[in-house]
Amino acid sequence: MDTYVRAVPDPFSAAPTRHRVRIAGGAEVWSMCAIDALGIPAMLGRDAVISSTDPVTGEPVTVTTDGGTPVWEPAGAVVFVGQRPGGGPAAAVCCDALNFFTGETTARAWADEHPEVPGHIVGQARAEEIATRTFGPLLAP
Repeated sequence: MDTYVRAVPDPFSAAPTRHRVRIAGGAEVWSMCAIDALGIPAMLGRDAVISSTDPVTGEPVTVTTDGGTPVWEPAGAVVFVGQRPGGGPAAAVCCDALNFFTGETTARAWADEHPEVPGHIVGQARAEEIATRTFGPLLAP
C-alpha cells in the first residue's frame, strides 16, 4: 500500500514550489508535490504540462499530457513516494517527500540522504495511478 493519503485532497499550493502545472487553455499553478501535480490533469480532465526539478541534481523533469496520455522527460524519470512518521497534515508529513527524479539513481541518492522519510520509488505508471485514484474523482458529479 502506498503511503500517500490525504483527508481532504487539495493539489494546489498558494506558494511557489518545485512543481509547476500549466493547464491547457487555462492557468498556471503550483502543486504541493509530484503526485498532486500528476493529479491536476486527472481531476480537471484537461491536458497539462508539469515542470519540476530533480531535488538532487536540479535537472528538469517534465510530464506533458496530450489527449490524456502522459509523456515523461527524461524517459526514465520516477517519483519517490514517502511520508514522515508521526502523522499530521499532508503538507507537513509528505509533500516535501513526494518528488520527481530524473531516474532511480538520483531517487535512491535522495532516499539514502533522508533516512527519516520512509518510502519507495515508483515508476511512471504507478505514480499516475496513485494521482488519478487520489484526485480523478474529486470533481466528478
